[in-house]
This record gives sequence, structure tokens and C-alpha cells, in this order.
Amino acid sequence: MKITLILNGKTEDDYIVKGFSIYENRLKHYISFETIVIPALKNTKALSIELQKQKEGELIIKNIQTSDKLILLDENGKEYNSVGFSDLIQKEMNSGIKNLVFAVGGPYGFSEEIYKRANGKLSLSKMTFSHQMVRLFFVEQVYRAMTILKNEPYHHL
Repeated sequence: MKITLILNGKTEDDYIVKGFSIYENRLKHYISFETIVIPALKNTKALSIELQKQKEGELIIKNIQTSDKLILLDENGKEYNSVGFSDLIQKEMNSGIKNLVFAVGGPYGFSEEIYKRANGKLSLSKMTFSHQMVRLFFVEQVYRAMTILKNEPYHHL
């Protein structure tokens, strides 16, 4: 199985880029992991919120296959502790799907089309985080899940 993370826009924050890279490289020892960065929309002041979500949704749809399982990182999604999240990853690995896709939406969330296409929603916390921070938190949690599944000591640090 491969895990794909779809992100909205690049980050310029060095500490996030560096941290993300550290965990992304660590993940290569456990699972195939890919990051897709869809371009941030330009001239958003001229677009309604709904139109922004629609355009971002179209970019997400272009990067997924019908056979992919899509889970949205969404404030209204199901929350897991780290062990529960590792159980979710194991369940998906056991299911035989080829690509488990997680998507981070834009500043206003996802379009209705994306919500309809999604197979689930995941919340990292009841707190609100910047879209930049979410990418770092998420990749660290995927790494943590892999170490839990391999019964390695990282989770107990």
C-alpha cells in the first residue's frame, strides 16, 4: 500500500520544510509515501469562497484515482489517539487497497464534490492548526503509526 498526502500550496517556512523532510525520509523505511502539492489559487479576492473550494476540489480530483481511498483531514472528522490511528493504517493495509490518500483542504475546507467523493474524515485535534503545521503533524503521526505497528520504541519516547 502507498500513502499519499495531498497538500494545498507550498510552504516557505524552513522549520516546517525541514521537519517534514525528516519524517518523510524516515517513512521510506516502512511504507511508500508520496506528497502531492496542488498549487495555491491566485487572485482569490476575485473568487467567492464556494468557487475557491470548487477550484481546489477540481485540483484534488485530478490527482486521485477512482480506486484510491480518500480521507479528508477535516475539523469535523473522527479523532484518534496514536495507537488508534496506527490501527486504522493497519486495517487499510489489510484491506488490499493500493493507495490511501489523505487530503488537506484550503483555508475554507473542501467542496461538496470532495466531501461526496471522500471515504472518511480525520481530525488531528479539536484545536485549529495552520495548514502549514498540519502537514508536519500529520507526517509525524504516520511515522509514529508505522513504529507502533512494528513495535518499535519511538512511540514511548
